[in-house]
Amino acid sequence: MSAKPAAAATNVIEVERVLAETHHPAFQLMLLVLCGLCLVIDGFDAQAMGYVAPSVIGEWHVSKAALGPVFSASLFGMLLGALGLSVLADRVGRRPVLIGSTFFFALAMLTTPFVTTIPALIALRFVTGLGLGCIMPNAMALVGEFSTPVHRVKRMMLVSCGFTLGAALGGFISAALIPAYGWRSVFWVGGAAPLLLALAMLVALPESLQFLVLKGHNERALRWLAKFNPMLPIDANTRLVVREKGNDGAPVAELFRAGRGPVTLILWAISFMNLIDLYFLSNWLPTVMRDAGYSPSTAVLVGTVLQTGGVVGTLLLGWFIERFGFVRVLFVCFAGAALAVSTIGTVAHMLPWLLIVVFAGGFCVVGGQPAVNALAGHFYPTALRSTGIGWSLGIGRIGSVIGPLIGGQLIALNWSNASLFHAAAVPVLCSALLVIGLAAATRQRGRPSEPRTA
Repeated sequence: MSAKPAAAATNVIEVERVLAETHHPAFQLMLLVLCGLCLVIDGFDAQAMGYVAPSVIGEWHVSKAALGPVFSASLFGMLLGALGLSVLADRVGRRPVLIGSTFFFALAMLTTPFVTTIPALIALRFVTGLGLGCIMPNAMALVGEFSTPVHRVKRMMLVSCGFTLGAALGGFISAALIPAYGWRSVFWVGGAAPLLLALAMLVALPESLQFLVLKGHNERALRWLAKFNPMLPIDANTRLVVREKGNDGAPVAELFRAGRGPVTLILWAISFMNLIDLYFLSNWLPTVMRDAGYSPSTAVLVGTVLQTGGVVGTLLLGWFIERFGFVRVLFVCFAGAALAVSTIGTVAHMLPWLLIVVFAGGFCVVGGQPAVNALAGHFYPTALRSTGIGWSLGIGRIGSVIGPLIGGQLIALNWSNASLFHAAAVPVLCSALLVIGLAAATRQRGRPSEPRTA
C-alpha cells in the first residue's frame, strides 16, 4: 500500500513584520503622492465657493447673506460625509471609498457651473461636501496602515498637510482663473483634477493589507503584498496574519467598547474645541484686522500667515510627537495656542508682533488639528481606524460651524479686539486641559496584540 502524500506546509507571513522590514521607497512615495493629492484637491474644492463668492454675488445680483447657507451646506455635507462614509470604509475598505468619493465630488464640481439659482447651489454644495468629508479620514488611515509605528504619525500628518496646502494654492489658482475665464472655470479645474486623480488611483492605489486580512480576503491581500515586496516567497499555501483582532459589531459602537469610551469622548471634545478656534480664526481674522485699520491686502496677509503657520506646525509637530509622545506635545501645543490667540487683540496695532503671534496661533491651532487626527489613527485598531478618525473629525466639524457663528455674534456686540481674542482663547485652553484627561484615560487600557489569520 502506497504512502499518502504529505499535505503542503502552510507558509505564514506576518503583515506588520513585512511592512517593517521591507524597504520600498517607490511604493511608499506613490502612496503618499496619491493620498496627498487627494487632500490637496480636497482642500481646494472645499474652499472653492469662497474663491468665487464675490463673482457670483456680482453676476447673480444677490446679497452676501444669501451665500451664507451655501457655505453652511458644504460644511454640513462634509460633517455627514466624515461620519457616514468613514464607517463604510471600515466595512468595505479604504480603496473603494477613496476612489468612489473622489469620482463623486469630481462630478459634483463639474456640475456646479451649470446651476443658476441659490437653492440649486446650496443642494449641490451639500452633495459635494458629502464626498469631500470622507477623504481625510481614509487617506490618513491608508497611509498609516502602510507605515511602521516609528513613522506612522509623521506620515499621517505629512499627508494631512495637503488639505491646508490645497486651500492656500486654490486662492492663487482662482485669482489667475477668474479674471481670464470667469468663476465657472474654478469648478471646471476643481472637477477635472479629481477626475484624473480617481483614474490614477483606480490603477495604482493599494488597499490596506491589515484590513484585507481582518476581513478574510487572503488572495487580494497576497496580490497587493506581492506588489509591495516582490521578493517574498508567496505561493498557494501562503497565509497572512496580523497582530490585531477584528470587530464584528457596529464600528461606531465599537469606539466605546474594550475600554475605548473615555478616550473616544475626550478625542471628540478636543477636536470640537480646537475646530471652534480654527474656523473662527480662518473666517474672521482678516475682517477683524480690516476693522482694526489695516488695508485689505495686509488683512489678507495676516490670514495667510495663519495658514502658513499651520503648514509649518503640521510638518514639525509630527517630528516632535515621534520623540516626545502625543500627550506632552499636544498639551504644550494647545497651551501655547491659548497664549498666542489671547495675545492677538493686544498686539493688533503692532504689525510685526501681530504676524508673530498669528503665526504661532496657526502653528498650534491649525497644525494641532492634524495631530489630533493622527492620534485617533494611532489609537484605534485597523478595523476601527477610519471610523475613529472620521467621527473625531466629524464631531469636531460641529465646532467648525459654531465657531464662525459665535465670532459673528461677539463682533455684532461690539466687543473690543482684546476681549474678542481672550474669549477665542478659551476653547483651546479647554483642549489643553482635556489632554491631561486623555493621559489618564490612555493609561487605563492597552491595545490588543493577538494575531488574526485570514
